[in-house]
Amino acid sequence: MTTETSLSTEPISIDDLVARSADLKGELVKFAQSRRFARQLDARFAEAADGHGYLSEETAVWVIDHFALQDRLAGGRTLPERFIAQRRPRLSDVEQEMVLGWRDVIEAFFEVRQFDGDAVLLHNLFDDLVYRVYSNMGRGVFAKLRKGMFVVGRIVPVHPSCDAWLVSGHFVCFPKSARRQIAQSAAQKLITRPGALRRNPALLRRSWEIQAEQRANFVDLVGSDVLVLPPAQAQATLREHYRRIREATAKPAGKFAKPTTGVTLDELTRWPEDLLEAESVALIYDEVEGLNFYRDFGRLDALFADPSLASDRTRIAHLREYLHDESVSPLAIRRLVQRHPDGADPVFRALLSKPGFSWPRDGEKLLRRHKKSYFDQEPTPSITTVGDRLAELLGKTR
Repeated sequence: MTTETSLSTEPISIDDLVARSADLKGELVKFAQSRRFARQLDARFAEAADGHGYLSEETAVWVIDHFALQDRLAGGRTLPERFIAQRRPRLSDVEQEMVLGWRDVIEAFFEVRQFDGDAVLLHNLFDDLVYRVYSNMGRGVFAKLRKGMFVVGRIVPVHPSCDAWLVSGHFVCFPKSARRQIAQSAAQKLITRPGALRRNPALLRRSWEIQAEQRANFVDLVGSDVLVLPPAQAQATLREHYRRIREATAKPAGKFAKPTTGVTLDELTRWPEDLLEAESVALIYDEVEGLNFYRDFGRLDALFADPSLASDRTRIAHLREYLHDESVSPLAIRRLVQRHPDGADPVFRALLSKPGFSWPRDGEKLLRRHKKSYFDQEPTPSITTVGDRLAELLGKTR
């Protein structure tokens, strides 16, 4: 293979880049498994294990690969950044660009289209795009693949400057006859992975449009884009919201995109136990972040409405949890401030023990410090649009 890519130095062939990636990926994985990161990696293994503590080989490889490429360490840096900073001798500019590029992981369900030299062309069922994929372990990795088969796995760019990709970790292969299982599993997974559409502008644009339409439906139903209710009532409201959308899509002139995932209303409104056991749940349908759920939001809403409640340690502890929990979007705190702007300064002064704190001056800096991962990402809609190929496969399974 002699295809060349224009890098920051002289053109380098894809073959040379793939070969060099094998050594560098091996070094990076070894670095990730070194003693200095043992505690963090062991914690990831424990989280991924089943109820009996069992971890399959495929899952273990996924955990290591995810940790090595995507997890953030203390201070917010990723392992590739630490590896590059500490590696001696220093990597060349091209090598540094390559390693940092591996943080851009695509994890998806793929259909095998065809072979092209040492590469295989894989159709991503999430974003409906085709990727030219190589293996730095040799073409033998693809020996069992046949046109029409399916694989589930992770790929990363060979180098950010070229349109070629590498297998990262294990591929799990499925025969062509498994298309029913694969299509349904892909559709279910896609619901929770709106970011998977980011490389397909057409699907992404349609998802934004549908999100705006569904948000308008929600506001029409409840009179606002924020609703705070006991869990059972909030869940019933959410079910009615989705029922109205289903009803609209069932009409030929319906304004919403037809659902093709086959997800039931029960599945759409199924909540974890901790949410069902909360005192209150907030449904916030934001223009950008879409529909979000926040546990015990009512406690904090009352706190910001009446800052004298800051003497209640349980409320302050709950706000601290909102601030420090990386899984909680900055949206929740921003909405509390928007709803009760006069309460922001006294509440955060009590939380931070900083009498001079000013939300207009210090608020965004506070959120950026504690919610760095949200500010590092491109906004994506919370609604996902099914591409043509996955829709076709879903149609064949009915």
